[in-house]
Amino acid sequence: MSMRNPVELSVERCPDGYLRNKEDWSESLAWKMAAEWNGLNFGESHLPILHFIRTHHETHQVTPDVRDATKFLIQNGIQKREAKKHLFKLFPNGYMQQGVQLAGMRRPTAWCVG
Repeated sequence: MSMRNPVELSVERCPDGYLRNKEDWSESLAWKMAAEWNGLNFGESHLPILHFIRTHHETHQVTPDVRDATKFLIQNGIQKREAKKHLFKLFPNGYMQQGVQLAGMRRPTAWCVG
């Protein structure tokens, strides 16, 4: 993982930085968590995809994968050929690692230590 020192936050996270309780999430928390990532130019353009991840999870009880996220981007005006590139431009360390973490989703229990 390409992370700096973890930011001191008043929420419980697993050692990899994922929230243990998705209800602790807020946009301001996402901004603070994003500050931990080297090379991530976090901004307003990230927020729609974070909200998509959360809404999809709430509706389907599963974290959306890359295909779901690229479909969301296409529906919101990104050209099909560019959608996946755009997703990985937003999250250079990977959608499932950075995007899902910054959206406040829990990492699957088997992946968390401690």
